[in-house]
Amino acid sequence: MVCHSTYNPPYFLRNGVAMTAYTALQAGRNWETSVPHPEPLYQQVIFTGGQGVPIFGWVAIPKNAHSTIVGTYGITGELEQQWFLRLMGCKAYSQGYAVVLFDWRAHGKTAELSPTLTSDGLYEGEDFVRIAAQAAKMGCPNKFWFTGYSLGGQLALWGIKAAVDLGIKGIDIAGGAVICPSLDSLRSLTYLVTTPFGKYVEPRIAGELKKLAWKIHEHHPGHFDAAAIERANSIWGFDEELVIGRLGFSSVPEYYEASSGLNILSQLQKPTLILYAADDPLFHPDIVPDLKIASSQNPSIDLLLTRYGGHVGYVSSKKCQYQNQDPDQWWAWNRILQWIEEKQRDTAELVSSF
Repeated sequence: MVCHSTYNPPYFLRNGVAMTAYTALQAGRNWETSVPHPEPLYQQVIFTGGQGVPIFGWVAIPKNAHSTIVGTYGITGELEQQWFLRLMGCKAYSQGYAVVLFDWRAHGKTAELSPTLTSDGLYEGEDFVRIAAQAAKMGCPNKFWFTGYSLGGQLALWGIKAAVDLGIKGIDIAGGAVICPSLDSLRSLTYLVTTPFGKYVEPRIAGELKKLAWKIHEHHPGHFDAAAIERANSIWGFDEELVIGRLGFSSVPEYYEASSGLNILSQLQKPTLILYAADDPLFHPDIVPDLKIASSQNPSIDLLLTRYGGHVGYVSSKKCQYQNQDPDQWWAWNRILQWIEEKQRDTAELVSSF
């Protein structure tokens, strides 16, 4: 199903670049005071992901928890600094969800535990499922929803697919919901380096990826060729120098095609919500019509396509908050939690009818 939303940001953020910059530079400064709920007291856990890779995460289980949300973040960072993900944790926990957040492969404390590099979903999808299975044994309610944003959204989509592919008994993966997921890295990266905003952003992302590589090199000496890290001066270069060879790909385009989120949408068999902004400045605009077609052809997918929103931010205006009866400006997380609640209610009503 494809829906066009009535989402509206404040007037000064009705531009994808403005919203993206505001979210990255300003919105997170006082995020703790933007929601009426305190952050949960998380337990630190080391999970075992696919191929035995150790994955560092946080777990919080409220009293009388009814289900669990498992989430991660975008292309760079670590849990401590991922305020947008932690904000979701506050909101979800206050509504009775157990919350599992994790540093995905080659990020944060997971990078300290293992030199395993990223695969943009090819293996991270299994990580989501393995983490859910272990969280269930810890006491997290056995109805799991996967989430993420940006590249983390692509990883969560792969997790929804892996939930069916792996078929692990005793674990109920209900579905997932993602915000502005990366869907076509080849098209978007080629586009990004041609725009003024992209020319500003891409080198900075590449610089963070390079720091990531040096961090792994420091914790796992001899695992990477230092000269290769030195040469990795772009996102493409990072994948070319450090990633594709270890994954068995002969070229970066081949890798991007294999890991594409757009290509797996037709294979998703569990309820999936995709929030996507048409003015997202990080992704190629031509992806939008392809996303609409793919979503309309799969009844498991609900696409909430918005005119505004930029990359991930989705800060809403006061009028928009009032219209949606939202408690705060975080429109995207409010829609995701509302959608999950509706899906769970529909399932409960269906079960009770038998």
